[in-house]
Amino acid sequence: MKTNLDTFEQSMENNAQKFVPLSNAEMAEVEAIINTANKTKNINIRISAHDIEKVKQKSAEEGIPYQTLISSIIHRYISGYLVDEKAVLKSMELLRR
Repeated sequence: MKTNLDTFEQSMENNAQKFVPLSNAEMAEVEAIINTANKTKNINIRISAHDIEKVKQKSAEEGIPYQTLISSIIHRYISGYLVDEKAVLKSMELLRR
């Protein structure tokens, strides 16, 4: 069975011979950066009772803890991946006119 690679993966495959191993010091630096990026911090936030109940309902539907869902929403928002579906559909409707 042949594996299909996406463009990024194919680029990595094509250039694999150009990669050089990291030194122990470089590897430690990369690991430190990754560990820092993966650390979490606790925060306190005020959310209306109605909103928190809706979040809990959505998290139950998705089968994940509600705090994980909130964290995921924040991450998607700051990464530019959180999309307002209603706004997109309305824009598409306006473009079709």
